[in-house]
Amino acid sequence: MISPIINIAISALLLSGCSSKNITTNETKPGTVSPPPVTVQSVRVIGVATATELKNALSAAKPGDSIVLKDGIYSGKFVISNNGTGEQPVFVTGSKNAILDAGSTATGYVLQIKGSYNIVKGITIQNGLKGIMADAVTNVIIDGVTVTNTGEEGIHLRSFSSNNTIQNCTITHTGKKTPDYGEGIYIGSAKNNWEKYSDGKPDNSDNNKVLNNSIGPFVAAECIDIKEGTTGGLIKGNRFNSEGITGANGGDSWIDVKGNNYVIEENTGYNPQDNAAFIDGYQVNCAYPGWGNNNVFRNNKSEVNASGYAINVRLKSSQGEVTGTVVYAGNTAVGAAKGITNITITP
Repeated sequence: MISPIINIAISALLLSGCSSKNITTNETKPGTVSPPPVTVQSVRVIGVATATELKNALSAAKPGDSIVLKDGIYSGKFVISNNGTGEQPVFVTGSKNAILDAGSTATGYVLQIKGSYNIVKGITIQNGLKGIMADAVTNVIIDGVTVTNTGEEGIHLRSFSSNNTIQNCTITHTGKKTPDYGEGIYIGSAKNNWEKYSDGKPDNSDNNKVLNNSIGPFVAAECIDIKEGTTGGLIKGNRFNSEGITGANGGDSWIDVKGNNYVIEENTGYNPQDNAAFIDGYQVNCAYPGWGNNNVFRNNKSEVNASGYAINVRLKSSQGEVTGTVVYAGNTAVGAAKGITNITITP
């Protein structure tokens, strides 16, 4: 299986025009541990310069293909449907000046990912109802992508999408059409949508990693919304800026944690002092019986500048009780009127 913390060191290869190479990939980000290097073999380079060329390349993609976007505007909506493999993922890569533009924040996904073992790196996603939607996929990596100007959420992992990584991305200006659904990153599905997206069962989009991203300003709802039904993710090293949050639909914190067994650590959050819509840095909620439990907060730095807590564990709701939350002493808070947290801090 390819490392989820990955440096796609292929730029020089792609520019050279080579059609088949062995690529060794590994990278260790600050505070993370990377598995041993993995060799990706038999890379076929496919350069594209127009929306039609990109759609054709995506439709025909095979394991090991590298689809390389020249700088420019790619108008339309795009779908990655084909699977790569652990040893030969499909790469879709370009600079931030290679821009997928769906043309309107009113409808559609700019990029939908329906194939597993795909790696999307470096490009810009803009002007769709939703930026990137990943459905029923595993081992997808979204790395260094810019997502901006969406009608609702920026990046969404849905329909049993597990073991994926979102890292080094920049997400701003979400919720332009519907601020209620303007999350930066959204993991899973709300219970009211389980019938539609997960056959009436909890949407177990589990073990996903959100690492070293910059989310905000002008993200209309939470920077990250972790839904009930999801388990075991890692939220680490991210930077949150709540300037422009609206408070719509309860979106009044950097992260709303409603899943189980998440680790939230080494994140840095900032809230402007004149932002009345913001209440707490992080919130833990029970939105469905049995969910919102056993989450861990470690070494997060919170400049809250608001009326609530840095970490507010809402212990009871109409759906049940939150249990097992651990807030370690390494968490810090500035400008949190009620303090670091409402539960006992663990040394």
